[in-house]
Parts: sequence; structure tokens; C-alpha cells
Amino acid sequence: MARILIADDNEAIRDILSIAATAAGHENIQAADGEDAWQKFTAGNIDLILLDVMLPKMDGFALCRKIRQESAVPIIMITACGDDYDRIMGLDLGADDYVVKPFSTAEVMARVKAVLRRWQRDGQAAGLSCGNLHLQEERGLVEIAGAPLSLTHKEYDLLHLFLTHPQQIFSREHLLDLLWGYDYSGDTRTVDTHIRRLRAKLEKAGLAGGSIGTVWGRGYRWENEATAK
Repeated sequence: MARILIADDNEAIRDILSIAATAAGHENIQAADGEDAWQKFTAGNIDLILLDVMLPKMDGFALCRKIRQESAVPIIMITACGDDYDRIMGLDLGADDYVVKPFSTAEVMARVKAVLRRWQRDGQAAGLSCGNLHLQEERGLVEIAGAPLSLTHKEYDLLHLFLTHPQQIFSREHLLDLLWGYDYSGDTRTVDTHIRRLRAKLEKAGLAGGSIGTVWGRGYRWENEATAK
């Protein structure tokens, strides 16, 4: 069962898709505009998004672009016309598939099933693992106990760096150079802020088998459960 976000300004279409998703065994929530969809996405635990292109407040293209800055969650775009422009634009922005109105709910659910199957298969491909955490490098996907974890780009980069260099201590300055760039002129405390947020997400998701450790006076490192002190 997946948790699907249905974002469309047409209530009748939302209800039809909701009924079809429920019949297919999925949980779903609805959003009537782009800003509402963004808020519900950031609340977490969304496995797939059915995203209408012509949303008020924030259109589907803008929302897709914004989501892709944060997550690799599967997105199926819904467009009112079959123009190549809409299809190409959506796919270029990172959408996984698209359907054209008017559509059959059977077709939409078939595409949902196919995208989820592909996403789950790719998520199980070779990558970095520690305990119940798995990071699939090719697609930038992170899972904990099989559930997707939404991370920002910097949080993902931090996690990837720690997992590829377990037990190595990174000072704040070194992390800034590696991930923010040598010419970064901001406060080093931004590292602490990002580490704190990443830790909170990992803990909330139920991470087991490893953690981000603090080495007082020196920096941070990834500690596997067997060696954490």
C-alpha cells in the first residue's frame, strides 16, 4: 500500500482518483492547489504524487521543480492536453510519467502500479547500507526500514559523505569546504543546523544500526552500531 498525494483543482477528478486509489489498496490525501500540495508533501510520508499541471497558486511544473530539489518521490503529471511541450517539460523537470485528460482511472492506476514497482526495484538496487538504512546512489533515494525518507540536497550530501567514509572525523570547516564550497562565507554553525535536522529525520524514521556521532572539539563522524561509543 502506498500513500498517494492527489493534487488537482477539480474536486470531481480528485474524488474519482481517490476512489480508484482506495479500491487499489492505497491511502490518499488531496490538495486543491499548488501551495496546499506543497504543504502536504512537506508534512512527509508521501510515496507518490498525482500532480495536475494547471494548479492555482503554484502550477504543477513549478511544484514538480520544487519537490525535485527536496526528494526523488515518484511523480505522475496530469495534463489537460496531449501537446509534446507539456510532456517534455514535465519529464525534464523530473516527473516519472504522465497521463492526459480525459483519462480512465484504470489507466492511471496501471501507471501508478508501474511507477511504484519501478521505484521500489531501483530503490533495492546496489547502494550504501547501514543497519536498516539504504541509500540508492543512482537515483538519490534514501530508505529506512523500506520506507522512503525525504531529505534536502545538503542533508542527502551529508549522509552520503558519512556513509562513504564511516568513522572518519569531519570538522565543520572541512564539511563546509566539501559540501558548501571553499568560497562559502557564511557561519560554520550552518553545519550544526544541517546535522541537527538530519539527525532528527533519521531518528524519527526509526534508524537502527548507525548514527551521526559528535567528536567533541573535532567534528562529526558516522558510527556503526557495533563501534559507536
